[in-house]
Amino acid sequence: MPLTKRNTHGSSKTAIWTTALLASSMLTGVAAQAQTAESGAVALEQVVVTAQKRSENLQDVPISIQALGTKTLEERHITGLNDYIKFLPSVSIQTTSPGFSSVFMRGIVSGDNANHSGPLPTVGTYLDEQPITTIQGALDLHIYDIARVEALAGPQGTLYGASSQAGTVRIITNKPSTAGFSAGYDLEANTIAHGDAGYVAEGFVNQPISDSIAVRLVGWAEHDGGYIDNVPNSLFFPTSGVTINNAARAKENYNDVDTYGGRAALRIELGENWVVTPTIMGQQQKVGGLFSYDPSLGDLKVGHFYPENSDDKWAQAALTVEGQIANLDVTYAGSYLKREVDSHSDYTDYSYFYDTMTTYGAYWTDDAGNPVNPAQYINGNDRYSKVSHEIRVASPQENRLRFVAGVFYQRQTHGITQDYKIDAIGESISVPGYPHTIWLTKQKRVDRDEAVFGELAYDITDQLTITGGIRFFKAHNTLKGFFGYGAGYSSNTGEAKCFTGPEIAGSPCTNLDKGIKEDGNSPKVTVTYKVTPDKLIYATYSEGFRPGGINRRGTIPPYTSDYLKNYEAGWKTTWLENRLRWNGSVYLEKWQDFQVGLLGANGLTEIRNAGAAEVKGVETDVNWAIAQGWTLNASGAYTSAHLTEDFCEDLINGCAATGPDAPDGSVLPITPKLKFNLTTRYEWDIGDLQAHVQGSAVYQSGSWTDLRIQEREIIGRQNGYTTADFTAGIARDSWTLEAYIKNAFDKRASLYRYAECIETVCGGRTYVVPNQPRLMGIKFGQRF
Repeated sequence: MPLTKRNTHGSSKTAIWTTALLASSMLTGVAAQAQTAESGAVALEQVVVTAQKRSENLQDVPISIQALGTKTLEERHITGLNDYIKFLPSVSIQTTSPGFSSVFMRGIVSGDNANHSGPLPTVGTYLDEQPITTIQGALDLHIYDIARVEALAGPQGTLYGASSQAGTVRIITNKPSTAGFSAGYDLEANTIAHGDAGYVAEGFVNQPISDSIAVRLVGWAEHDGGYIDNVPNSLFFPTSGVTINNAARAKENYNDVDTYGGRAALRIELGENWVVTPTIMGQQQKVGGLFSYDPSLGDLKVGHFYPENSDDKWAQAALTVEGQIANLDVTYAGSYLKREVDSHSDYTDYSYFYDTMTTYGAYWTDDAGNPVNPAQYINGNDRYSKVSHEIRVASPQENRLRFVAGVFYQRQTHGITQDYKIDAIGESISVPGYPHTIWLTKQKRVDRDEAVFGELAYDITDQLTITGGIRFFKAHNTLKGFFGYGAGYSSNTGEAKCFTGPEIAGSPCTNLDKGIKEDGNSPKVTVTYKVTPDKLIYATYSEGFRPGGINRRGTIPPYTSDYLKNYEAGWKTTWLENRLRWNGSVYLEKWQDFQVGLLGANGLTEIRNAGAAEVKGVETDVNWAIAQGWTLNASGAYTSAHLTEDFCEDLINGCAATGPDAPDGSVLPITPKLKFNLTTRYEWDIGDLQAHVQGSAVYQSGSWTDLRIQEREIIGRQNGYTTADFTAGIARDSWTLEAYIKNAFDKRASLYRYAECIETVCGGRTYVVPNQPRLMGIKFGQRF
């Protein structure tokens, strides 16, 4: 019925190397920020990252890192997940609405349906030192007063945990400082083509309380105007003989979003060697309407009948302690995250197919046996919690032999409520305790992770370094509760299959109680060679893992961890007296027995270790300080991701009768083969004003959204697209004023395509999640 970290650090070879040469003019990295040296020469600023859990120059880190610094985030008007991902070519996204997105890197995606009891993410997300990836996926955090966003492509060896199998996204906040008072605010008004107006109000203050204590307070409020119209519509159910309409729900621009949040951080310096940083952060995001449209009804139009909205609230308390014991750097990072999402979804499409193509509608009656309106809607409540602790020690960076070692613990839960309602059905066929509920999911999922990790680096010579590491992990994941129909409706599922009373609060009884325990390790080896002080090359072998979990259907065994093997070579180079930075990497990744979550009988998600794939790719970025005030940043990725064996959905009976659902050589979904962006900015003086203009272009090629061939024929392929953004502004002393336009030519791109019901008993109605139409705005900011 319902649908639904581990981090260690294609095509032919000719195609890869050809693409590498082409990509050398487009890379991914920290955008160029020019500075003027004492000699008057123009040069790039040094970029400091903490990808290896030390502060290091980006050019000295043998990892493929894509990063966007504070100035870049502000200049490109990046405020959320979709904004920064479009400037990270190795990263792709599957999204249905704000707060409901899955992030992928380097093509490691099988096209899961994102069900609440599906596989864990393949990309981990960190906020400073703490993981914030919930079981369902990434938080849609508002981006403001952020030091940088780092994307670490590929398995990250030993330093990050489960679910960072393909990479890690790190959001680094600006920290409190005892150096002095600072503050700022930004106000913005905007309007969307074909839609409504919006606004953004943001501000921060950094205040030293004493010589050793400082506080930083940050807040934001944002309203995004809607642009999807819920148009008048009606629907006749032939089996039930009922006609419904959406007159009470029809509304223009009904998918608006309101986001409010804040952050408070304290810096406490305990003597010369210890710093304690407690942080509290929270956000609420209220989403109205659907973020996809039905092409059969017209551009940006949908015709739905029941409420569609969500209220996503989360808060995190975090503590970081940094200090020294003897000559060792010691770090503790701990956090507690709590998230709750209330959602309402229209399920009429499924109800219509159930009524017209099956006999379900005939059984949806009141207690007197009279047919009722069979249209369904879903009331959902998802409650997440996440506790994590990490303690690590690191030897001095300047030592010839140096190490990082630590222990990690994490426990995360997901309380699931999915209440499928049919108004007016009788109590006799409802789930006990839930009037008018035809199907109920009431479960609790608990995922536990423990790890010990270490990484050792040795400088064989002044130019040659070898680094090795390993992470040993244990995982214990459980799923318990109720799912299904009431006994008055079905004798084969739901209440009829309960084996004990309710063990999850609110459930009628218990028909699911499963767990799986696993352990393993993932190694990493890197060789780095400094050709010159400003040029290095490296080669890496690393592995990433993702823990397994539970299938709700009793006849299907648990699914186990899947592993990713990564073979990578890269370069970090600086040229033209530090005016040009060119970095990049080429890689081959092998993904064995990967987890696939697909819909099975009765709409139950089934996860299996079902396939093998290979990904070949190139990532590259160029940052160039062309002249005084003129910079150019370009970044790009080529990703060739294919199955290396037949994929068969029905693994119990095999593929012999019907053939594979996706044959060997099929392209993996979601990730485009080509994705790149280019930004150029020019700054100059006009009297006592500082003026600037900026232009950005983003391109990505087409992609599929499902792995299976039959489903691709129903859903269709996403076309490639190019979008452009422009900004112009002036500044004087402490203030800035800008006008900007995003998606300047109002290109209608498809971010995701899906069908509400694509099983053979249903047929198909395709929906498209578009990018935001052209957005024009004006922004005023001031710093003190």
